[in-house]
Amino acid sequence: MEYSDLIFLFYTYATLFISSLLFFIYFSNKNKMFNYPKYKYEPVSIVMPCYNEEKELGNAIESLLNLDWPKDMIEIIIVDDKSSDGSVKIAKKYAKKYDFIKVIESKTNSGGAARPCNIGLENSKYNYVAITDADSKPERSILKKMIGFLQTEKNTAGVTCSVLVDKPPKTFIEKLQLIEYIVIAFSRKLLDFINAVYVTPGPFALYEKEKLIEAGKFDEKNMTQDIEIVWALRKIGYDVRMSLGGKVYTTAPNRLKIWWKQRNRWNIGGIQTIIKHKNQILKNNILGNFILPFFSVSLFIGLIGVILMVNNIINKLTTLYLTSQYSIASSKYILNSETISLPPLILLYFSLALISIGIFFTYFSISNMKELKFGFKENISVLFYFLVYLSLYPFVILSSVYKFVRGNYTW
Repeated sequence: MEYSDLIFLFYTYATLFISSLLFFIYFSNKNKMFNYPKYKYEPVSIVMPCYNEEKELGNAIESLLNLDWPKDMIEIIIVDDKSSDGSVKIAKKYAKKYDFIKVIESKTNSGGAARPCNIGLENSKYNYVAITDADSKPERSILKKMIGFLQTEKNTAGVTCSVLVDKPPKTFIEKLQLIEYIVIAFSRKLLDFINAVYVTPGPFALYEKEKLIEAGKFDEKNMTQDIEIVWALRKIGYDVRMSLGGKVYTTAPNRLKIWWKQRNRWNIGGIQTIIKHKNQILKNNILGNFILPFFSVSLFIGLIGVILMVNNIINKLTTLYLTSQYSIASSKYILNSETISLPPLILLYFSLALISIGIFFTYFSISNMKELKFGFKENISVLFYFLVYLSLYPFVILSSVYKFVRGNYTW
């Protein structure tokens, strides 16, 4: 058996294990998926980092103004990271109209979201601080469905929610991401039941200010500060929760080039976070025993998998070319089933099993989230998402590792 077959079998085992775990968690908690603790009204500071978002900023601010929360218990802090478009003008227009909105202008561009988040955090006056992107729109009840976790669970430092693609998606790649985000949100809630939430995505997250400061605030050198902050909080013993019923709708990349750059950034940030917290591996906490090993193994399998796949294709093509050239030169036909070999039957069965499980889990997630109505076009999108879209990820990982090693990456 070749090394590639062993990697595939290990990947199959890992996938079956994680799938079984997720289904077990779901059926043990299916009546609690959308539950959230009781809440009481308390003041909240909402920090919105912004850079060149003039097209979406107005809608994002309007969604905050529309929140079902007392206006005298909200402050909105828009931190502009030296935009070159009309973002500041739009933000100041709202600040002039509403006294609970203030605008902070950075003198230089930081090249990321962490520094604007920290500036907003440092200038906030309330104990609960929400971070939201300038291209995202939270639903009205989002604070009601999130803040109770912080109020009733003293060890909880942060809460994330369902991050979904703004509807209706206009391009095909946006439609694929709509499916992806639904599956991610559903899966993240399942991880929440075993206290394994590993990220509080930027579109909307809620924190307790003092605990953020204790964790060192957002890492300004990390490409994915929303992943690193969760690991930093867990490292000092705090929990992070997930409210599946809280929803925020965000703008997704509408072109493959933009999508590729974003996913590279996510992976590079993940690598940075793994390296920074590597000393936590197998420590007696959920970060060391599950999150860090899971992240590391996933990255390794994806990277090794694509290298072996490319190597296998090159070997097969080389063999095919050499044997065909020999056949022509010697006038002997030697191409046969050994030259063009098919994978063993057991690997074929495992492949079909993985595809079936993946497609089933995708449909299962969508049906539970009720964010997408099924039709012929939607079914085609789901199949394309699983068979084509997801197959791009190993190549994204390879690209990310290459850029990280070279130090050639920006926001």
